[in-house]
Amino acid sequence: MKDLKTPKQLRKEGWKGLNLKREPFESRSLGNSVFSVMVWLLALIAAVPLLSIIYMLLSHGGARLFSEFVPVFTELPPAGFEMGGGIGPAIVGTLIMVAIASTIAVPMGILTAISIKILGRDSTLGRSAHFTAKVLTGFPSILSGVFVYAVLVIKFGYSALAGGVALAVLMLPTIIIAAEEALGQVPKRMTDAAYGMGCTPTQVMWKITLPTALPGIMTGVMLAVAGAAGESAPLLFTALFSNYYLSHMNEPTASLSVLIYNFSGMPFDNQIELAWTASLVLVIIVLIFNLFARAISRKKN
Repeated sequence: MKDLKTPKQLRKEGWKGLNLKREPFESRSLGNSVFSVMVWLLALIAAVPLLSIIYMLLSHGGARLFSEFVPVFTELPPAGFEMGGGIGPAIVGTLIMVAIASTIAVPMGILTAISIKILGRDSTLGRSAHFTAKVLTGFPSILSGVFVYAVLVIKFGYSALAGGVALAVLMLPTIIIAAEEALGQVPKRMTDAAYGMGCTPTQVMWKITLPTALPGIMTGVMLAVAGAAGESAPLLFTALFSNYYLSHMNEPTASLSVLIYNFSGMPFDNQIELAWTASLVLVIIVLIFNLFARAISRKKN
């Protein structure tokens, strides 16, 4: 005990007298090294499918994308034995339907999470809403298309609006759960301080809780949008497909996922190459949304 030095003495004399060298074959160091190598190996193995998919997309669709960049993004899809063509209508249709879905799902999801927060998860309505959102996260996407087909398509026909509604059904549970978790992570001392200053519950929610939880909510929104952009099954029942640019919302519209599904089964090399190019574009769009979510999450932390 006499050899122990106080922090003040250590700061004064420096750390030269201490042996801080790591022993590589000491039991803890050896175990740490072994487990670190195992984790890196598992991470590399898990990354192999992703890297192989990216390699295939770049090798099969990258040449067409980079050599004919403008035609690919602007021209109409080819028919039959036609050469060339592009995926312009599919890109526009995908973005429009995702925008429609976001317009429906984002306000509803955030307001539902706010209601659960105000009422409390232990309330009957809070428990019901939370349970429903959890169940919908495992809801097969094709059933969303069947539901909207029965509600809208049978009466009004295939349309971009019906496709957007189907995607909104899939986005809603993700947004609700993400917003609920973000609102629950707001420090209680912040809301207590606001109540202590005389704020009403509405003022606390809109001025304190919601702005503080906004980065987490936006992360959930971006992840939901990225997931909706790659869906194809619900669009087959609701938006169908079209080779032309969308002129109004009440008509069938093209989408990247359905274009990939249609062209990948055709016996024409040009259409198959366009399917690979559309797959690469779709991956880039989803990657952009995920990068936005990542950036918002980093800002939150």
